[in-house]
Amino acid sequence: MDQADASETGWRGSREGWLEAGYQALIDGGIDAVKIQPLAKRLNLSRTSFYWFFDDRDALLAALIEGWEGRTTRPLVDSAMRYAESRSEAMLNVLACFLSGAFDARLEFAVRSWALQDDRVAARVRAADEARLSGLSEMLSRWGCDASEADIRARTVYLVQIGYISMQAEEDIETRLKRIPMYVTIYAGREPEPREIARFNAGIRRQAG
Repeated sequence: MDQADASETGWRGSREGWLEAGYQALIDGGIDAVKIQPLAKRLNLSRTSFYWFFDDRDALLAALIEGWEGRTTRPLVDSAMRYAESRSEAMLNVLACFLSGAFDARLEFAVRSWALQDDRVAARVRAADEARLSGLSEMLSRWGCDASEADIRARTVYLVQIGYISMQAEEDIETRLKRIPMYVTIYAGREPEPREIARFNAGIRRQAG
């Protein structure tokens, strides 16, 4: 290992390790729990090793926000762009993003709670909301909805899913899957084909283990 590699790993830990510890602290205890010394203790590292990877706590918080977008907004927008053979299958792609865990619901809840205390984070959340809604609206427009219909259907999908997260609603996987056909019918205005539901359910159950 050369000197550059040694500065990134080893007894100082790694940037990714500090980030993961930050995410876990944020999820478990909120933004006030994301502090350098407790993170160092969590990682069994010295406090000074933090500064090999981040200038200060604010730099860590900025990196956490960037990562949050990568774990929530990006997979949701990507799911809306996935290939589908029908409008209902396109909507199933979106719902799979939430049910499979590709969209990090626990992190989303933590960041939205953080946004209540920080105007800059609140602005990032609003921007993410707009990007997500835009992605869903564009998907529906591709499947023949006019602008107004696409916007309203996109908001119906998105606000319900964020409601699940904000309320920390818990449903077992079988209950959730039983409700999916009606959700798709409401969201997309098209009843899904039995083969589409069968394929969707198989994928979700496989990912659920």
